[in-house]
Amino acid sequence: MRNDPAPNERTGFFSGKMLQKTLHNSRITILCGVVTILVLRGTIGSGVDKTHFLDLTLDMDDIPDVEWDPKVPFKLGPTITNWDEQRAKWISKHPGANVNLQGKDRMLLVTGSQPRQCENPVGNFQLLKALKNKIDYCRLHDIDIFYNMAHLDIEMAGFWAKLPLLRKLLLAHPEMEWVWWMDSDALFTDMSFKVPLEKYNNYNLVLHGFDDKVYQQKLWTGLNTGSFFIRNCQWSLDLLDAWAPMGPKGVIRNRAGEMLSKSLVGRTNFEADDQSALVHLLIAQRQEWANKVLLENSYYLHGYWVDLVGKYEENMAKSHPGFGDDRWPFVTHFVGCKPCVKNGGDYPVDTCFKQMARAFTFADNQILDVLGFRHRKLGSPRVVRIREDTSHPLELQGKSLDTLTSTE
Repeated sequence: MRNDPAPNERTGFFSGKMLQKTLHNSRITILCGVVTILVLRGTIGSGVDKTHFLDLTLDMDDIPDVEWDPKVPFKLGPTITNWDEQRAKWISKHPGANVNLQGKDRMLLVTGSQPRQCENPVGNFQLLKALKNKIDYCRLHDIDIFYNMAHLDIEMAGFWAKLPLLRKLLLAHPEMEWVWWMDSDALFTDMSFKVPLEKYNNYNLVLHGFDDKVYQQKLWTGLNTGSFFIRNCQWSLDLLDAWAPMGPKGVIRNRAGEMLSKSLVGRTNFEADDQSALVHLLIAQRQEWANKVLLENSYYLHGYWVDLVGKYEENMAKSHPGFGDDRWPFVTHFVGCKPCVKNGGDYPVDTCFKQMARAFTFADNQILDVLGFRHRKLGSPRVVRIREDTSHPLELQGKSLDTLTSTE
């Protein structure tokens, strides 16, 4: 028969054990701390600058930005002249890395937003929905995605932030054949449309635009840089190098803006922007660049929201996803809306938010339809069931996205 200790004795027994364990752990902690201090003191005393060591503990915000000297020609980075050879060698060591699961060229969609939160809190929510929209499209079409929230070059903030980012990503991802820039205020509104990459075999830059408007009329809006494809190759690095010099903020950007307003039709006098600079570059150096640039207008790689959002109900009544053009626009771009700015941009902020919500739900219906749901109406977050579940769900695969032909 066991001689168990009384309850009070058991309590005292375990309390004593826990106390011993605590004391033991405390001794070990103190010993580790002493050893760490000795090691650090030895390291600092053996030649490492103590001041430098202490600087490592400073907040990164205390480190001043390295300012560019306007007397020195601006460059995005070290000159590279053999990127095609470097990439080819890398791909030979990583066969198949540059194609996706569908056997097509790998593509990286790049988008982003400012490093700090929006002045308008609703703007943060709009950015979240815009990101969700892009993730949905990329998931469906086996496209990688990169979301940026950092200014990689303080001189190129604003319109120009995309250029240093694109260069970094081209070099950091040799497995990507294409990088696709898309503004944060642009939404996919045709989730079934497939980008015809095979059409672009002879081109290195594809933007929505019109040859006549750029080369003959010289309109600064003849193309749009809110959504474009750029091939990962030496030509693209050279183009970025030629494109960037008008971008540094301050005197350079202001003077370039004056020049662009004088040389391009319809442009008011404001600081140089990346779109106007590209139009000017294509006109001034047409022989060098134009033969590798395709101004695409057979579908809406960029679609001006004012022309599109009022037709969504008509699109749903008469057509279905998969066309990317007037029948069902591929991209709806909210040019002139600034969801992060408290007082909005060129349009009333309430109007922008309302129409952004309509565009989001127009696209989201195509995603929810696969699950058997749909938004009650465009712009509403509420959803309704549009069909009952089935015991044979695989029979519905691949059908839903292309059969949305009506609305509530």
